[in-house]
Order: sequence, then structure tokens, then C-alpha cells
Amino acid sequence: MVCPICVRRAGAEFSKSQPDYPLPLFSDILFEARAVAQSLVDLSAGAHVRLGVTGLSRAGKTVFITALIEHLTKATSPSLRGRKNPLPVFRVHAEGRLISGALEPQPDDNVPRFAYEDHMEALAGPDGRVEARRWPQSTRRISELRLRLEYQQKAGLRPGRHALTLDIVDYPGEWLLDLPLLSKSFAQWSKESFAAASTAARAPLSAQWRGFAALKDARAKFNEEDARRAAELFTTYLRACRAEEYNFSSLPPGRFLMPGDLAGSPALTFAPLAIEPNDIFAPDSLAAMMERRYEAYKAHVVKPFFRDHFSRLDRQIVLVDALAALNAGPAAMRDLELALGDVLTAFRAGRGNVLSALFRPKIDRILFAATKADHLHHTSHDRLEAILHHLTARAIARVENVGAEVDVIALAAVRATREARVNGHGGPALEAVIGVPLDGERIGDELFDGKTEAAIFPGELPADPRAVFRDPAHDPRRPALAHEIDYRFVRFRPPVATRAADGSLLPPPHIRLDRALQFLLGDKLT
Repeated sequence: MVCPICVRRAGAEFSKSQPDYPLPLFSDILFEARAVAQSLVDLSAGAHVRLGVTGLSRAGKTVFITALIEHLTKATSPSLRGRKNPLPVFRVHAEGRLISGALEPQPDDNVPRFAYEDHMEALAGPDGRVEARRWPQSTRRISELRLRLEYQQKAGLRPGRHALTLDIVDYPGEWLLDLPLLSKSFAQWSKESFAAASTAARAPLSAQWRGFAALKDARAKFNEEDARRAAELFTTYLRACRAEEYNFSSLPPGRFLMPGDLAGSPALTFAPLAIEPNDIFAPDSLAAMMERRYEAYKAHVVKPFFRDHFSRLDRQIVLVDALAALNAGPAAMRDLELALGDVLTAFRAGRGNVLSALFRPKIDRILFAATKADHLHHTSHDRLEAILHHLTARAIARVENVGAEVDVIALAAVRATREARVNGHGGPALEAVIGVPLDGERIGDELFDGKTEAAIFPGELPADPRAVFRDPAHDPRRPALAHEIDYRFVRFRPPVATRAADGSLLPPPHIRLDRALQFLLGDKLT
């Protein structure tokens, strides 16, 4: 059943209570019918997978999809003959059974196409100018692309040539964090928002908004200027939380940070109020109007996303920029843990089969990927995976209990560095990474210009994942702990593109992209 939303009770006054779960509305039943029809169409067209790709801001969604498409469409290209297999863990390719991969027309006419060609041009440099290479623009809206993979099936019940249609759906992770709002009343969400904003780490950032809210009487008659100012200050607080030095992750509502064509609309002109679930307000009060807009946001923004896109996914990868959270400190890590728990709660996970594909498709495989593994020496990759597994352990246990497969991986869809050993200052040699740091990146007093290659020793991640949650300033083991968390990560420019003898671009180097492909698609290509 589609996640229900609360139905506001009509009348002169309303009471805020825990949300009801009414019988399905006609629109819900119509949606179910359309979902079944779409599933029948997909099944009649042959093997079909809808892969969702998401992650919070700057996690590398666009780069991941671009690299995935580049490898799958060029895996059998003649330009790769005689070269080392770039996807050794992706079995269908390693076993020589992948015949071809090709882009097909956009599957949904009302969804923007993922601009794969533009993103590849950005990575390689416009018009071949490598000095102009840059990371593509990050995801700010939903987009989609379709691939058709032709492959040779192993001997068995259906040996021979087969095809898999792969629809890749790219969407901001901030939208995913809105799905839990569907089961929360305005009063409940308000209470949780104020509690989060009052924590030691967030209180300085939310002070202006909380101060404004404290002066407003929720029972007073609604005033549009008050609503606009409250929403503006609340949004400013959320943006401050996302700044690099804080890097907080759990920041719903997601469209406040990525409004798109909703900017300035009443659906985004609301903010939490200091009220209790059982408080009663007049219909023309500030609280009543804020609740009305909150419910409109759920009905007209969150629920359509769930219905039209999220509920149709079969597989999901969630990209996580754990290194940015590590840079920001223990508070950011704890907030990331909370956000990832909300992400897994949102997934309608379970083991998929023919009947579920027809009547209620479920996400049966979820991969959490810590991105930018190339910013670390390979000796720390397993430790990065261990940290991500620790962040998601409790939430993963709940999902696995209902039959979904979940895995954790550290990867770099496009590898921007290479490794080397460099001499320490009078000490042992250090395991370093070499690349071109982005313009403005800094380590200590050294500021990088975006042009000069540098050898960077990022430090070592702790062997105990729990150490990343400890604050050295308040830990009795302060000297030892300071040594444990001696790391700092900088961002790098894309690598210089490699070309084949015929001048065509070769797929970019990566770390463990093939392992991700095997987990997400391998069972469909046996």
C-alpha cells in the first residue's frame, strides 16, 4: 500500500494528533492500476531493471552514472582490445559474454534525460582542452536514461543471446529524506525540527530562526509576511548546516535546499512552530496555515515523487560522501548516521519476484557506496568501508530481515589520483596519493591553484570505526585519540582523459566500479 498521508479534518477548529491511516483514496487505487499496467509492459519487453541512483549533495551521483554508462557502452569497443580488462569483477564482461551496450530513447517523456554526453565533455574538457576539464554539475532534479545490454547467457534453461533493459533514475538524496514526512503530522515534524536545531552543534546556526519563531504566537491570525520570513530564516539555517565546515546531512524538507520551479511558491512558504500534538488552533491562525502548507508540500511534492518514480525502483545505490563528514568532525558523522537510517526507512525493500514485480515491485538490492576512495591510499579503503558499514549497521539489519540484500562498498567511479610512496620529513616513507587538487583547496598554510600536481598524504583512517564519532576535545583519551583521527582530505580535479589510437575517449579509471555493477546487475546477466 502506498504510504498514506494525514487527511486534515474540516471544521472551525482542528486538533493535532497522531496521523490517521485512512482507506486508499481513489487516486491511490488508480496509481496502483497504472503501476500494474507499467509492470506488465516492462515484463512483456523482456528483462528490465530500474536502478535508482541517489546520494546527498556532492556525493558524486552524476559522475557515477556518467562513468557507468561510459564503461557499459564501451566495454566491447575495439579500442579496448589488447588492454587490461577495466571491469574484472563484472562477470558477464570478464567471461566474455557481454555482447554490446547501447543507449536507447528516453523511456519517460515527462522526465528530463540524463545529460550523459554533456557530462563526459566536462570530464574530458570541452573541445578536447584538457586544461578546461572539470567535474560535471551536480544533480538538482530527477533525470533518467535507458541502456540496452545484449549478452550471452550461460548454458542452462535458456542458453543463447538475451537482452537486459536498464533504466537509470538519478534523483537528489535530499528528496529521499522527505519520504518519512508522509507519516508525520505538522506538530510532530515541528517538534523534531526544534529538537535537532537546539543541539550543541546546530544551535549557533539556527539561533536567528529560533529567535524569530519564539516571538510569534501560533494562535495569532495568519500573516503572509510572518510566514515568508519564517521560511526564509529556516531555509538559511538549513543551508548553513550544509556548508562544508559543518556538513550536516539530515535536513528535510529537501526542496527547501533544492526548490527548482517551486521557488517562492506557498508550498515552500512554511516553517516549524513550537506547538504540541494536541494543541487546538482556529482555522485562520498562523499554526493552521503553516500546517495547511506543510500538508500541501507532502501532497503535491513528496507524494508524487514517491508514486511516479521512487515506488517503481527495483535496485538502488546510495552514494555517501563520508570523507566530507569525516573532515567536518564527529557531529557531522552522527548526523550522517541519522540521515542514512532515514534513507533505509524510506526504502520499500523486500525480495522481488514475478508477482511482486506485477503487483507491488520492491527494491531487493541496495548498495551503499562511500565515494571518492581515490582520495585515500588503497590501504585505507577497507577502513572506509568499515566506517560506512558502522554508520548503516542498525538500519541494514532491519532491511535484511524482510529479505532485501544490502552491501557496502568504497569506490571511486572516476579515479582522479594515483599512488606513490614519498619520503617523510626525517621519518619513514609515507603512502601518498598524487593528483591535481582543486583551486582553493588548502592543507595547513598551503593553498592549491587547481593547476599544479601534488603528492598528498591524507593520513590513515582509524582501525576502529567508532573512533570517528569521538570528539578529542571531550575524550579522556585525548592524546591517543588525536593520533587516531589524524587525517584531512582534499578534493582533486578530474584525471586527464586517455584516448585510444583512433582518438576516441577510453573509459576513465575507477576503483571498484566493477564490484558495484556485479552486485547491482550481475544476477540479471547470468
